[in-house]
Amino acid sequence: MSRPIPIKKHPFPSLLYLEWTLLAITALIAFIPPPLKHFRPKPLELSICGAFPDLSVCSILPELSIYSLIIFAAMGLKLPRNNQKNKIIYTSIEIVLILIIGLFGERFARLFPFLYIILVTRSCLIFQLNGRLFVTGLSFCLFLVTTQLKYQLFNFQASPQAQERYRFLILNSSLVFGLSLVFVLLMMNAVLSERQSREKLAIANEKLRRYAMQIENQATLEERNRIAREIHDSLGHSLTALNLQLETALKLWQANPGKAETFLATAKELGSKALKDVRESVSTMRLNPLQEQSLERAIASLSEDFHRSNGILPIYQINLQYPLPPEINTAIYRITQESLTNISKYAYATEVKLGLATTRDNLRLIIKDNGRGFHLGQNTTGFGLHSMRDRTLALGGEFNINSAPGSGCKITVNIPLTRLT
Repeated sequence: MSRPIPIKKHPFPSLLYLEWTLLAITALIAFIPPPLKHFRPKPLELSICGAFPDLSVCSILPELSIYSLIIFAAMGLKLPRNNQKNKIIYTSIEIVLILIIGLFGERFARLFPFLYIILVTRSCLIFQLNGRLFVTGLSFCLFLVTTQLKYQLFNFQASPQAQERYRFLILNSSLVFGLSLVFVLLMMNAVLSERQSREKLAIANEKLRRYAMQIENQATLEERNRIAREIHDSLGHSLTALNLQLETALKLWQANPGKAETFLATAKELGSKALKDVRESVSTMRLNPLQEQSLERAIASLSEDFHRSNGILPIYQINLQYPLPPEINTAIYRITQESLTNISKYAYATEVKLGLATTRDNLRLIIKDNGRGFHLGQNTTGFGLHSMRDRTLALGGEFNINSAPGSGCKITVNIPLTRLT
């Protein structure tokens, strides 16, 4: 026993309900007598049975049209999706059912045009544009042919005046029917195009989300590698030197206690430096480097740390007109931190200036020192500079660095803020 087809699998369940509502309403209207009986064409069913009263098929024609209508309505539950041959067979069966209902169903004659509209609607759901145009044109042609056939049957029974009026009625109904088919076709094309656009947008958003996750993972990996290198270069060096100082102090402890004490003092300094390196590494790995403080205060803390380490107090000026998003705050903090670290390690500067300001649509960060500088073509491949540049580009900004031997270094970061206003 086959399971019933769930309606929710239909691409447009509301459209299926609309089809059934339309069929139900027009079927009810079919049982209401038309206002102009003398203009009503004689159905093909009555003509055949009137000419051949002994035909056994005459007794089943009404039931056949009713069954055909029920089958036609039920076919909307399951639409062919992939196989082109199944789509053609499906549409052909629908056309045959419509012809049976229109030609042999006396009461359903007024339902006839609406069935073609439903046929065009369904064809839009299963065929591409060429198939939709073909089914729409075929529906209009079949409507004209069947209408003309009924007119010929009516032509033998009506007066010339009635024939003229009925011909005018056919012309008007054909024009209205053709325009209705075109309207349905255009409307369905618009609905399907909008749906396809939304599906493509959803797919693009999903791909973008995956790419963002990949970029985030890659950035995390690079950050971990940088921290590992920092620990190896700073903490590893300090601990190695500390170990050498302690070994020397132990060797001299008996022979020369005074000199051994000097080595122990040096070892203590190296231990303090190693502890500082560990704290810096832990601080770098924190999820929120600003620790719930404002960007101004975080940069002031970096300046104070720089002053304690190097004896130089950076001159900084900060002018933020409005709060910035967390991702921009974090990026500016990291860029400032990396810049001050590089100055501390390599620049041998005696003056450091930092400026941070925002306008309506732009943020600018400038960090400048009067250190020894470097050749731009030789010293721009380090991880620190790459990290600062990547953080800036990730926010759609521009990263520039100007330096020359003996002329210090100037880093300029511009980040657009138009999306925030």
